[in-house]
Parts: sequence; structure tokens; C-alpha cells
Amino acid sequence: MTMRQDASTGQLVDDKKDASAQPARDQADRLHVKVWSPFRVYYDGEATSVTGVNGTGAFDILPRHHNFITLLNPCELAVATKDGPLKIRISGGVMYVRSNIVTVFLEV
Repeated sequence: MTMRQDASTGQLVDDKKDASAQPARDQADRLHVKVWSPFRVYYDGEATSVTGVNGTGAFDILPRHHNFITLLNPCELAVATKDGPLKIRISGGVMYVRSNIVTVFLEV
């Protein structure tokens, strides 16, 4: 058994993955995205990417992105879902990314 420490999470990982570990790898190719305000949940589900705009310009969040937090500028937040792209017009907010989970807080 060959073990290594994952640089981004610090967890020990077995390099020799068996067939039963495959669903966990497929899960790592997706993000869980929640876009919400104190009064409404705009989206809560899986996605393959999220695009937004902050003070330095447009950016993308993809699976296995490093931990990240930013203030969002007014923009059209784009969430690539399995059902197609979802665009949410926002006036600003905060985005927090950690372990393939993207949380966007609006109206804060």
C-alpha cells in the first residue's frame, strides 16, 4: 500500500485506487455550489464551474480549486450545471471556496 499526503488537504491518500474508490474520484470532478441570501436560495446543487467578477476581473472556479475567498463585484454569476448554464445577476457578495464546495453569500 502506497500512501502520500495530499498537498491541498493534508489528508493521507492511497495512490493505488481500487474500483470501489472510483465514485469518490468522479465526485472530485464536480463542485457543490450554494448561492444564497438571507431571504432566498438561488441555487444549491452540483456544477462543473462557477464564473464571477472581483476587483481584479473575471475568474473561474473549477473542481479541486485551492481554498479561496473574495468579494464579488456586481456581475452575472455563471454556474455550469448538468442542465446547462445558470446565470444569476448579483449586485455583489462574498464567495468562499473550500474542498470542492463553493458558497456565495449575497446581500451581506
